[in-house]
This record gives sequence, C-alpha cells and structure tokens, in this order.
Amino acid sequence: MTRRYFVPDLPILGGLVSLPEAEALHASRVMRVQVGEDLVLFDGHGNEAIAHFVQVGRKECHCQADAAQAIDREPQREIHLAIALPKPDRSRELVERLTEMGVRSLTPLIAQRTQRPPTDSLLAKLRRGVIEACKQSGRNQLMDLRAPMQADAFLSACESGTKWIAHPAMDRLTRDIAPSGAFHVAIGPEGGWTDDEVKLAVSHSFQTVDLGKRIYRIETAATTLAAILATCN
Repeated sequence: MTRRYFVPDLPILGGLVSLPEAEALHASRVMRVQVGEDLVLFDGHGNEAIAHFVQVGRKECHCQADAAQAIDREPQREIHLAIALPKPDRSRELVERLTEMGVRSLTPLIAQRTQRPPTDSLLAKLRRGVIEACKQSGRNQLMDLRAPMQADAFLSACESGTKWIAHPAMDRLTRDIAPSGAFHVAIGPEGGWTDDEVKLAVSHSFQTVDLGKRIYRIETAATTLAAILATCN
C-alpha cells in the first residue's frame, strides 16, 4: 500500500512539495524512502494527491505532486463527541480509533467527577495521534480535537442536531436513527455523571442512551456509539 503523508498546505494544482519536518524525518529515517518512490499526500481538509519523491535527505524530503483531488471518505452522519477523557495512555488509543471511524470533532469535557483534566502536553500528543490515524486509515479529513470545556457549559451550549448523553436509563438504542445530520454525544467520566449533570442535559434536549446492563469503560462506550453512528443505515 502506498504510504500517506500529511501536508497541511498541499497545493491544489500540484507541483514541488516539501514534507513538514516531522513527516520528513519519519520518511527518511524510519521508512527509509528512496527517490522515485510513490506516496500519497493529504491536507486534512478532504484533499489528497499522488506524488513521488524527488529528493530525500536526513531532515528534508521533497516530492513532485499531481493536482490534488477532493476525495470524501466521511460517514453520512456528522458525528461530534464530547468525552471526559480517560487516562493519557487510554486517551491516545481512543482518539486514534475515533479518528478512524470518521468522528468529526472531539471536545474533552471537564465534568464534576473528572479527576485529571487534560494537559496541553497531552492534547498536543492527541493531535499527533489524529494525524497518524488519518495516515493509517486513508481518511483525508482531520478530526477536530477542540479545546476542553466544562461539562455544564457544553451541555448548555449545544443546540443543533440530535443530542445524546450516555447514561443508564430505560431508553435503549432501539429507536430509528436518522440516516444523516449532526449527532452530538456526551460521555461522562469513569465515576459517571452526577444527577445534576443529567438533569441539565435533559433540560437541554439531550436524550439518555443506555448501552445495556454492563458498565463500559469510557473508550468502550465512545467507540461503540461512534461505530453505530458511522455504520448503521
């Protein structure tokens, strides 16, 4: 399979392209690419281009790119998740899986029972994980990893689209799901939502969603709901 590289300023008309430093280092030192080798460039905004290496150095790699094409591999539904992130190592895995599934945006939540809000360092690593997942999965649109929000603020501000909050209730996922449109899904911390947070969500038209009798980890609930929305007709 032709390897993919992220170039945020990919020229639409093609031409000579220099890989960003991190991508160039990976290409030359890890993948040990050769002049003439084919690659695919993508810009994170839906465009990709076929290219080949014309110069490979230790810290710089240059390639000749064809004209870029808009290639859409996004799910029919627009999926927005807001999650009280788990521990850092689990958060990295979660972000990569959600990116592969086509989630449009992820907002880290700081809920009342959040024990460790995400740091700037963690968020930087997670954004790199988004790029790596797009490279691996063939996705051309980067998942938007947004700035952390207080859960109360998110639940109050979220207005458009279908709104779900993962919470044990009688409302199982048996209802018909709209085939398109925006879906906003809120998933709480490992200690669960407080009663006040659930009441606030319901008062702002969030529907409680119950995934069954078992208690799921954050990443299990998130990937399950994302997979349902990304694949179910």
